[in-house]
Amino acid sequence: MKQMGVLDGKVAVITGGSRGIGRSIALTYAEAGANVVVASRTQKYIDRVAEKVKAIGPDSLAVATDVCIPEQVDNLVKQTVDHFGRLDIMVNNAGRGIPTPPQEISIKEWNEIIALNLTGVFLGCIAAGKVMIKQKQGKIINISSVAGVKYSPDMIHYSVAKAGVITLTKNLAASWAQHNINVNCIAPGLTATKGVIKWGVLSPDMYEEGTTVPRLLRPPAPKNIADLALFLVSPASDLITGELLIIRGHYPRDR
Repeated sequence: MKQMGVLDGKVAVITGGSRGIGRSIALTYAEAGANVVVASRTQKYIDRVAEKVKAIGPDSLAVATDVCIPEQVDNLVKQTVDHFGRLDIMVNNAGRGIPTPPQEISIKEWNEIIALNLTGVFLGCIAAGKVMIKQKQGKIINISSVAGVKYSPDMIHYSVAKAGVITLTKNLAASWAQHNINVNCIAPGLTATKGVIKWGVLSPDMYEEGTTVPRLLRPPAPKNIADLALFLVSPASDLITGELLIIRGHYPRDR
């Protein structure tokens, strides 16, 4: 459902914005009137999303960024402020997991997963936070995972990083409340992105006899996460900060 006007004139940065949840958030924000800066490592992919944002109506930038590199994150925020004059919303979405048994995780793989899923979120928060403190307002959303709430035995490095994102969120919310900066966290369950669908692990939408599986027994779609992310940056969430919002319905695989 389109929410035109809710974010009119706002400026939002979305990392990991080229596909899946990030892409859906970018387009949902654009439909609500926000100018959107799309960030990911591959320029041609974020260019496509930026063009879709412009087709909806608002302005958009596509800034190739590796969120693990501080200078590139700083450049992302600088380009945003140089172009739009402000930064209202930061969504730290970039991340991924690698299924590896614990005893087979190399230190290289451990460091890479922690860097992308936790350090990258920290860098995004700090770069955006510096601007928002000067503005005396802003909203930050960090994307965690149910893996950070419970456990994920085959991806413990990912699970640990996502748990760290939750704690980071709560600490920054407490530190920056005096600056009128909301910092919240979304923890999606296994989400029906195109990549996950290709794994063939999701339950079907229909039972064998042809009846529809109830919506709360199916995994969330990227748009479900995007709609929650829209709520968290809308005026309706102005007094919500430091919170973890889990979105998974009652999908059995995540329990």
